[in-house]
Amino acid sequence: MELLKIDNLRKTFKKHNTRAVDDVSFSVFKGEVLGLVGESGCGKSTLAKLALRLLEADKGSIFYKGRDLLNISHGDMRKTRKDLQIIFQDPYASLDPRMKAGKVIEEVYHIHKNVSGRERKNKTIELLETVGLGETYLNRLPSELSGGERQRIGIARALATDPEFIICDEPVSSLDISVQAQILNLLIELQKRKNLTYLFISHDLGVIGSICDRVMVMQSGKLIESGSCENVFKNPQHPYTKTLLESALLP
Repeated sequence: MELLKIDNLRKTFKKHNTRAVDDVSFSVFKGEVLGLVGESGCGKSTLAKLALRLLEADKGSIFYKGRDLLNISHGDMRKTRKDLQIIFQDPYASLDPRMKAGKVIEEVYHIHKNVSGRERKNKTIELLETVGLGETYLNRLPSELSGGERQRIGIARALATDPEFIICDEPVSSLDISVQAQILNLLIELQKRKNLTYLFISHDLGVIGSICDRVMVMQSGKLIESGSCENVFKNPQHPYTKTLLESALLP
């Protein structure tokens, strides 16, 4: 089933006269992991924010289950957003440094769900355990956590609304190699267990190949190639894709 469909999406930053996303179209199917790869500055994160209306597009359509998100009110979008979540690249910058880990997650229940204080705490502990932490992390500040632990908190926060679709925006790029593997394994396990759908963004083809079913290649705001990871990696058609592959160390 087509879960998310984006048609001719465009975004120009007028201050710098830069078209960050240039008539991009693609579909994401329920239960799949779709990769988006390209060098830094090619528009990947901008596209992610546009898809969730964290940025407003200049042109195009964003259909979620057949409903155009660009034609609904901010109130309706707020209700819909619980089904569409994001895990950010920097696990420290995306957390309030003054807010304890438990409160980071409990805040989601306070905003999106009518849940009592005691139930919020129990659900928060359950989520912490789901991402490989536990009750002992409830009262820890981000500064008291490692990068991998912070990212696990970010993942728990994204899961708190029981979403169908999660954008993973470079979720392991700022982590050590060994921690990257742990977080990738956690994301794969959660995707299978909860039947989640991911748009997984990375500049690392090795990471994309380890987690994604299909991949799209982005250059200067445009999608230039797409297909199964196997086909794109073995038989790239675009010169830019060939360059990316030549510069990557793939397993």
